[in-house]
Amino acid sequence: MTLLEGLVIKSTGSRYIVFYNAQLYECRIKGKLRTKGIRTTNPVSVGDKVYFTPQDEIAESGKPLGVISKIKERKNYIIRRSVNLSKESHILAANIDQAFIVATVNYPVTTLNFIDRFLITAEAYSIPPVLVFNKIDMYNEKEMAKVNEWYGTYHEIGYKCLGTSIKTGQGMDELKELMQGKTSVFAGHSGVGKSSLINYIDSKLNLKTDSISSMHKTGKHTTTFSEMFPLEMGGYIIDTPGIRSFGMIDMKNDDVSHYFPEIFETSTNCRFNNCTHTHEPGCSVIEAVEQGKISLSRYENYLSILNEDEDEKYRAGY
Repeated sequence: MTLLEGLVIKSTGSRYIVFYNAQLYECRIKGKLRTKGIRTTNPVSVGDKVYFTPQDEIAESGKPLGVISKIKERKNYIIRRSVNLSKESHILAANIDQAFIVATVNYPVTTLNFIDRFLITAEAYSIPPVLVFNKIDMYNEKEMAKVNEWYGTYHEIGYKCLGTSIKTGQGMDELKELMQGKTSVFAGHSGVGKSSLINYIDSKLNLKTDSISSMHKTGKHTTTFSEMFPLEMGGYIIDTPGIRSFGMIDMKNDDVSHYFPEIFETSTNCRFNNCTHTHEPGCSVIEAVEQGKISLSRYENYLSILNEDEDEKYRAGY
C-alpha cells in the first residue's frame, strides 16, 4: 500500500482527520504508536505531519479510512498536564508559529496565575505568545482599568498584547495581520470568546459558540476537541477546548526563572550565581520587586510554581 504524508487537522480521541491532496481521511493509529520521550494521552496531535496508509474502506462519516504509522519530527508543541491523569501530559497542538492566549478580566474571569503559566509553557517550548484581552466593549470603568494595568505589565516585559472586541471591531485588523500566513493556536478558558474571534476573522468557518452562564460568569464548553482550520487569508488556526487549568510539565525549579524574561534578565546582577530569588542576600530580583520594577503578581506566580511539589504542579487556573 502507498505511504502518504498528511496533516492532522482534527483529533477525536481515537480517530484523526488527516488532510492530504484536498482529501480528508479518517485515520486510526497503528499499534501502540507513541511520541518519543513524551508520555501523552494523545500520541498524535492536531498540527502533526504524519505518514499514513489509505485503506480500501469508507468510514461511517463517508471519508476514506487510513492508518497512521509514523509522526514526523515536530518543530514544537504546546502541552499541559492531563486533567485525569496527573502523571501524563496532553499535547494541545503541534508545529505552531504562534500561540494566542485569549483572556477576559470578567465574563469569565481569567487569572494572572493562568496567564503566567501559559506564557512560561510557550516560552519553554519556543512558541511566540500573544496576549489577547477580549470583550473590552463589555467592561465598566473599574474592569477597563484592570485591562490597562495587565496590558501595561505584559507589554513592558516584551509580550505582544492586543485589546479586542468583535462588537466594535477594535483590534481585529491587527489580529488578522498577525495571523496571516501562519499557523496559530488559540487557547484560554471556556467562554472567553475564542470561537467568536475566529468566526469574525473568517466567517466561512462558522464555529459553534455559546453564551456565558450568568450565574457563575463562566463559559460552557463548546469546543470538545482541538481542530485546525485553513484561513481564507492564508495560514491555519487551531481552536482548542476551553482550558480550566494549566499544569506545568517537566519543568525543574532551576529552570523556572528562565521563562520569566524580566526575572531572568534581572538575575544577572544577583550576588550568587545559583540564586533562587526567594530569600538570598544581594538578590537583584527581590530588590526589583520591592522597587516596583518587576510586577508583584508575576513574582508571586513565580514563587507559587517553585513551592509546588511535582505532584501538585497541576493546579486550577482560576
